[in-house]
Amino acid sequence: MPKDPIGLALSIMNRISGNPLLDRLGLRSPLEKTAYHGTRAGFRTIALAGREFNRARNWLPQTRLPARKQGELFDLSLDDDQLMITDSLHRLSREVLRPNACEADESGTFPARIMASTAELGLTMYAVPGEFGGVAEQQSPVTSVLIAEQLAWGDMGLALALLAPFSVAQAISQWGTGEQQSRYLPAFCEDHPPMASIALDEPTPLFDPMHPATTAIATAHGYRLNGEKAQVVMGGQCDLLLVAAVLDGKPRMFIVETAGRNLLITDDDGMGLRATGAVKICFDNTELPADALLGGDDFDYQAFIDRAALMRCGLAVGTAQAVLDYVIPYCNDRHAFGEPISHRQSVAFMISNLAIEIDSMRLLTWRAASRAEAGLAFHREASLARLLCNEKSMEVGSNGVQLLGGHGFVKEHPVERWYRDLRSVATHHGGVHA
Repeated sequence: MPKDPIGLALSIMNRISGNPLLDRLGLRSPLEKTAYHGTRAGFRTIALAGREFNRARNWLPQTRLPARKQGELFDLSLDDDQLMITDSLHRLSREVLRPNACEADESGTFPARIMASTAELGLTMYAVPGEFGGVAEQQSPVTSVLIAEQLAWGDMGLALALLAPFSVAQAISQWGTGEQQSRYLPAFCEDHPPMASIALDEPTPLFDPMHPATTAIATAHGYRLNGEKAQVVMGGQCDLLLVAAVLDGKPRMFIVETAGRNLLITDDDGMGLRATGAVKICFDNTELPADALLGGDDFDYQAFIDRAALMRCGLAVGTAQAVLDYVIPYCNDRHAFGEPISHRQSVAFMISNLAIEIDSMRLLTWRAASRAEAGLAFHREASLARLLCNEKSMEVGSNGVQLLGGHGFVKEHPVERWYRDLRSVATHHGGVHA
């Protein structure tokens, strides 16, 4: 009787462990340790490669998280839960993401050990209502932006990869039908949640997310998808994709399960964000079932784009803060003509302007997110935050390199990587969602 892949792997492990040569050569302990870690990662890869989402027979009714009650005054003080989350994620960024960011950028891959280190945080559970096994009790765009900011302080590329499944779960929680929520959301609360991502950007000049070129046509059995998506975060490893396409003249999002579908996937290396493992995905008459359309009549594509913009702003703020936190001690320690270069007015003024602009980016982003969280109109505020972050991200990255002089150009210092990542803020739209 043929073995399944996991059973075959266990069989091989048993044969290795039973070999008496291991004890004679003193190799049993190191080999067992290597086998344990290697097969654990392998088992996860094998399991995810064939993951299927079974349709729920007794699905729960559609759940919508309530908006946060707005106070009489505009108050951006963080509550105890938010303080705990930001503290934990900042520590993660400092101890895990930052030390591994250079290697991930060089290899253009997301290190498996980082995924293992972050899995126990249960990040996706913060996007899922309690009815489906999560811990979310109300809409939380502010908390989502805070999460993006803290992770991006470690590395923007790694942050995008970590936030991709979280963002898909957020979108399904926000707009999914009862059947879609019952089918997909519980999986995001498991020990090994599915890899998921948003496919929004396209390889066309002056791409407008409100008018994607990808199209969906209604068929007798569902929909047929045609088009190409670019810079899909971790797209080559995804079990689930949210794909933007035009249906009957209006942009909508479609849930695409990748298992069993022959999608054309190619690498899409870029100037920055190399740790995201970004790919292009071509949909050529891809058949989708009738329940693949995300949500119903209450779906708001503009709000979807605005929430994605807020997450991009959060990533920009976190990376810009990383630049500022790096250049201040550098300029204090770097001496020229017998004194720290920070004593020069031109240097001091440039650092001061960085701090002012970053705080402006942060406050506009938080303001827009707080209105979204309260259920108020926030399109204007999100647009203003995105515009400011688009402009100032490039300025912060460029000035960071300038302040380090020749050191800003070499990979010995992380500022050149942050500069490349910050350039993406004004050119990318998808990948994450609040």
